[in-house]
Amino acid sequence: MRSASGNGFDSSDSFAVSGAAEGTARLHDIPPSITPSHGDDSHLLSRIASPADVKALAPNELAELCREIRATLLAYGHQHGGHIGSNLGMVEATVALHRVFDSPRDRIVFDVSHQSYVHKMLTGRAGAYMDPNRFGEVTGFTNPDESEHDQFVLGHTGTSISLACGLAKTRDMEGPGSGIGNVIAVIGDGSLSSGVAFEGLNNAAEQGGNLIIVFNDNEMSIAGDFGGMYGPLARLRASGGTAQPNLFNAFGLDYRYVEAGNDVSALVAAFEEVRDIDHPVVVHIHTLKGAGYDGEETHADRQTASASPVSFDSPTGVHPTDNVNHSEPWHSDHCNLSDHEPHEGQCEASHWQNPDAAIGKPDDPRKHYGKMAMAALEPRFAAEPGLVVISPATPGSNGITHEFRERAGAHYVDTGITESHAVAYAAGIARAGGTPVVATTASFFQRAYDQFFQEMSLNRSRVTVLDFLGGLSGSDNTHSGAYDVTMFSNIPGATMLVPTSARDYLADLAWATAPAGSADAPAGPVVIRVPGEAILTAERDATLLPVTGGQIADRPQSTSLPVSVSSASGGISAATVRGTVSVTAQRAGVRHMLDWRVNQTGSHVAIIGLGNAYPLAEQTAAALSADYGITATVIDPRQCTSLDSDVLESLRDGHQQVITLEDGQLEGGWGEKVTAYYANHHVSDGSRNPHVLNFGAAKEFTDRVPLGELNERYGLTVEQVTEAITRCF
Repeated sequence: MRSASGNGFDSSDSFAVSGAAEGTARLHDIPPSITPSHGDDSHLLSRIASPADVKALAPNELAELCREIRATLLAYGHQHGGHIGSNLGMVEATVALHRVFDSPRDRIVFDVSHQSYVHKMLTGRAGAYMDPNRFGEVTGFTNPDESEHDQFVLGHTGTSISLACGLAKTRDMEGPGSGIGNVIAVIGDGSLSSGVAFEGLNNAAEQGGNLIIVFNDNEMSIAGDFGGMYGPLARLRASGGTAQPNLFNAFGLDYRYVEAGNDVSALVAAFEEVRDIDHPVVVHIHTLKGAGYDGEETHADRQTASASPVSFDSPTGVHPTDNVNHSEPWHSDHCNLSDHEPHEGQCEASHWQNPDAAIGKPDDPRKHYGKMAMAALEPRFAAEPGLVVISPATPGSNGITHEFRERAGAHYVDTGITESHAVAYAAGIARAGGTPVVATTASFFQRAYDQFFQEMSLNRSRVTVLDFLGGLSGSDNTHSGAYDVTMFSNIPGATMLVPTSARDYLADLAWATAPAGSADAPAGPVVIRVPGEAILTAERDATLLPVTGGQIADRPQSTSLPVSVSSASGGISAATVRGTVSVTAQRAGVRHMLDWRVNQTGSHVAIIGLGNAYPLAEQTAAALSADYGITATVIDPRQCTSLDSDVLESLRDGHQQVITLEDGQLEGGWGEKVTAYYANHHVSDGSRNPHVLNFGAAKEFTDRVPLGELNERYGLTVEQVTEAITRCF
């Protein structure tokens, strides 16, 4: 999925807009109950407190309920943003599920659970979508802490069938006393391409018993659908579910097809037919992603309240569209719209909608540095046929733009939501002599941990990994990147680089992807942590780097490497990648890439800031100088794979304290290795054993906590670090 997970924040629903002013567009077309003053209970959605209320509606009221839900989603998208497109397509299916089944006795597992907004509305949480003052009450994914109707916290993808198999297994073993009735897995929006989904299908057929798999086929993933399974699925749709091969039948599963996936009456009938079934069955429903978006609207004036209203000519607000059923194989929606311009059908922009308040803001770090990397790689394609960029879905949110993909052709591969496959695939490319670059979000890479160890590192595969959204962020609890350093830096044979500027970032990328046989090319995989918010903000405002002003000496290198001249807006094109860094190597081989950089030499205190925490190192040093007259040594380690023992040994003279700063999990992380170094290399002269203080994040999951608040919580502020340092003197 993804938070998918495109963003603004593809991976979470963390961008809330306070107040209603920014989101008034289109509210005049929404029933009064869906505006902040929704006291009028004449509208159906205002009266829905539980699935029992859905069951109590007259059959002819279901379409009106769907219309009100759709209007609510459209308004919510403008005010708050989120995974609106997938939910618009699931309105009728979710209403039908709660009309027919008896949640929570009947267990419904949503996958990707960013499709669950409508489910939340029907299970007592509608107010969190209607009232801007309550938007923060719910997460963007299912969460049992919110409701007994939510089975799991699910922000990634592909696991619903496996989870449902587990629920059904316990029910069947315990019998009527289990308290579990029907078990329903709702999968789709691209998640069926995930390998674990096929493992679940395989198990379901063997296990038997009641298990209902609702496959939401909206002909989309995060971007387009890619893979051999989509041709047979298209033929199933075209034939009304009769074509062969039928991949579900091939697993030994019963199968039903519902073409009218946005017809609530047809869905109610289909679900009633399989309720209490005694064997596993797949109900394949064909839905329209983004159903209800007005594709003809002009978007230029959306930041005002004058945007065109949505007309609901059809009973449920679903508009006719011709942006479906592209010729197979389908690789692009050809619309290239921004996150503010979604429309019905096969439109990548409808995966994640940014709120209107975000219109005109510069690119976030993921898009900014992602575009920069693609611009650096693209000019090399003509001369390097083996250079391939691989994205396991979510390309747009990481700056792999529609235009880049079109130009890259075979040099770009979207594997779908298949992180494990993507890493193993890259290892195969590397083994054959190619140069693979795998790019996705830090939390998604957790799904490929075994492949990082086995196929990539154990085999010394020359794979380059671009690790986006690593470190602390305001993401939801399923998309936090706070654990990436503990994961990647402890894999034997892998090198993890943590650049603190665009200049270093591009030099790292050039080194990692240097063709095999090049002088000083790495011998194995390289992970590059893409710079985050603190780095990008400092690059846009050099006063946030008070020690160096962002002007640092070139790192020692043995070759000339491409460098980008970046724009503050993040709009990077191939034409902006120009110039070289011409330097003389001070050391041969890989070693020079792993040397720490000392940006200021001082005494008493040495501050080592890793990656996104590096600006804090300079700011703390400036505060120590201004307030206490201490000139601290400031160090950018540039990598977290190994310790620079030369630098650490040099700090014994004249430094009583060594401070490590990292914006990730402290326990098992990088800073503790510095502490361990001095503990394990204790010298007899006590004055030459500096005291080490480590600053970083607690080992915990956080959910949509603003970055500034997290920094306060973990002591990662100038005031807190300075106070800790001076307290020790």
